[in-house]
Amino acid sequence: MFKHILLPTDGSELSQSAVRQGVQLAKSLNARVTGLAVMPVQHAFYGEVVMPAEAIEAAEGRCRDFASSNLAMIERTAREAEVPCEMLSERSDHPYEVIIRTAAQKNCDLIMMASHGRKGLNALLIGSETQKVLTHSKIPVLVCR
Repeated sequence: MFKHILLPTDGSELSQSAVRQGVQLAKSLNARVTGLAVMPVQHAFYGEVVMPAEAIEAAEGRCRDFASSNLAMIERTAREAEVPCEMLSERSDHPYEVIIRTAAQKNCDLIMMASHGRKGLNALLIGSETQKVLTHSKIPVLVCR
């Protein structure tokens, strides 16, 4: 069935739960996993305010550390389950695009990710990366809640 599962993470508890479920699914299918963390791009300009280079570097460092921590959790979970794994981090203001592109580039046949289940105005205003992946992906997406 599925041989390569992409596990994007945002570090949330729901995302960590989806990772654990994804690793268990991969183990049961004798599949491998690729963990993905997408960090935001740090922009030098916000409106008319120019951000100091030190602030941008500090923010980038915090994002890298956060992504590394999230990917370490995936790697640890996969290794404990004896599931082959690869970890990737990317930078983008549009995580869903990176998720879909990475799945295609790595020949993943399933994307398994969490949904925070926002409803109503929050869902409309905040948007959902999961919803965007569901809408644009050409491969199956399994959503964990």
